[in-house]
Amino acid sequence: MSLTRLALATSSGLREIRAHKARSVLSFSAVSVGVASLLYTFAQVNGMRVETRRAIDLMGPGRLSIGEKRDYEGKGLSPGLTAHDAEEIGRIPGLFMAYPKAVSRGADVRYAGERFEDVQVIGTTADWAKRDWVYRRRGRFLNAADVRDAARVCVVLEPGGWVHKPFWAVFMGPQSPFESLVQRRDLLGRELRLEGHAFTVVGVLREPPLDQDPRWQRDWGVNGTVLVPVSSFHQHLARPAAERSPAAVDQIEVDTGDESAVAAARRAIETILARRHRGEADYEIRDAREDIQGQLNEVRQYAVMGLALGSVAILAGGIGIMNVTLATIFLRVKEIGIRRALGASRADIVGQFVAEATLLGLLGGVAGVGLGLAGIELLARRADKDLAEPTWVHLVAAMGVAAATGFGFSVVPAWRASALDPVEALRNE
Repeated sequence: MSLTRLALATSSGLREIRAHKARSVLSFSAVSVGVASLLYTFAQVNGMRVETRRAIDLMGPGRLSIGEKRDYEGKGLSPGLTAHDAEEIGRIPGLFMAYPKAVSRGADVRYAGERFEDVQVIGTTADWAKRDWVYRRRGRFLNAADVRDAARVCVVLEPGGWVHKPFWAVFMGPQSPFESLVQRRDLLGRELRLEGHAFTVVGVLREPPLDQDPRWQRDWGVNGTVLVPVSSFHQHLARPAAERSPAAVDQIEVDTGDESAVAAARRAIETILARRHRGEADYEIRDAREDIQGQLNEVRQYAVMGLALGSVAILAGGIGIMNVTLATIFLRVKEIGIRRALGASRADIVGQFVAEATLLGLLGGVAGVGLGLAGIELLARRADKDLAEPTWVHLVAAMGVAAATGFGFSVVPAWRASALDPVEALRNE
């Protein structure tokens, strides 16, 4: 088809669309919904890619987590994970960091006559601050001297709240009394009593707003967090248990600083723990990248569902355009006969109806892009931070799919229209 004939077919299609506005809108509305769904899926996948990159940068490229193996029946030879394990692992050449985490989630905290129950207290070392640092600090953090001297000092975490509180935040419950205390009172330099022992607050770390927190993993559902030297935790706060070492810890976090060094570091850690635990494999080493990959696989499954739903909507829209094309042909049979009698070729007839249907699909794509961008913007403002603006490639691809849908679903009806016998068509009333 020449450019002149294509222009004429396009002009005819536009006139037909303007003449039947309601029918046209109804025919491409399903396409619009499908395109919007596709754009949302693209935005979600693109946002997850950005979030993953930021999370890996924060946690470190060679992050390993060592924890106790669940449901392990020991022989009584291993002391379990201890702070001494973390010290020896920290001596592996080239490691960026290695720190222990001893956690109590049911600590009793008192301040100025007020009592706060079930506060999370974490015993750790100065290396805790080397990764996942998203805080604004007042005062100082724990240092090596605090750990060496089992100093009774602590650092409290202050919640960052929300910038744009999402609707689902109502299900998270109210802020805990201890978190409210940290927000309304300046505790720097004050004294907290942790399980009856006096600890001086030497630092306050303010977290970022929850809807702007780039960390992959956070402590949800805790009633506030206090950090203390791991040695002070063991000396004053640990609850003795017959089956655990006095220096027991719940976790050891390691970062090699380089992804290529993970395999060698893991072998070195396994050698150290096998010796210190006397051959008992009562621990497990998790690669943070594997955890992230697992969660990304779940996101991809949701993305596939979103693409499937969008495809179904576009398919429905294509069927609607096909039905409109068939109805248009039925109403214009005599016009087709006149055009054929005046010398129009079958290609001209096909081009006329295909151009109209392709324009309908393209209009559906334009409306879908607008609907999708508006929806993404609205959800982003409502704190869905896993969304990122679609790129121009996504926009062009979505509109191309919409136009191709209109084209594809109109070819057969248009071809049948072009095959009508001109004499029979002229007799049609």
